[in-house]
Order: sequence, then C-alpha cells, then structure tokens
Amino acid sequence: MAVPKHKVSKARRNTRTSNNSKLTAPTLTECKQCKAKIRPHVVCPECGYYDGVKRIETKNDVKAKKAKAAAERNAQ
Repeated sequence: MAVPKHKVSKARRNTRTSNNSKLTAPTLTECKQCKAKIRPHVVCPECGYYDGVKRIETKNDVKAKKAKAAAERNAQ
C-alpha cells in the first residue's frame, strides 16, 4: 500500500482539491426541428433528428406505430 514520503501542506492539499469546483454547465443548442434544448453534435432525444435527417425512433414514434397496428387489427 502506498505511503506518503512527506507531509502534504494544507495549501497544497486545498489547491489540488479546489480544481474540482471549476465545473461548468454543459453547452446547449436549440434543435432545428422541435426547438428543444440539446447538446451540440448529438441526436435530439425529443424528435430523433440530427442534421435535418431522422436518425432514431423516439418513444412517441413507437407509441404511434403500436396504436396504428392495434387500430388495423381491430378494423379487420
């Protein structure tokens, strides 16, 4: 197990631990499709678009598909 060779002064210890407080809030941009706040260079979780192209299915898309399939089954 590692053992310190010298005492670490309070100033050195506090300087080392103070660097953790320099965290900043993430940068947010606006989705071009739905105007939701998203991180840059990431697919929008609300609408599933990235760079003007639909990339992923969202929860609402899946619900709509299930509802449509159920309606078709009931119509038959």
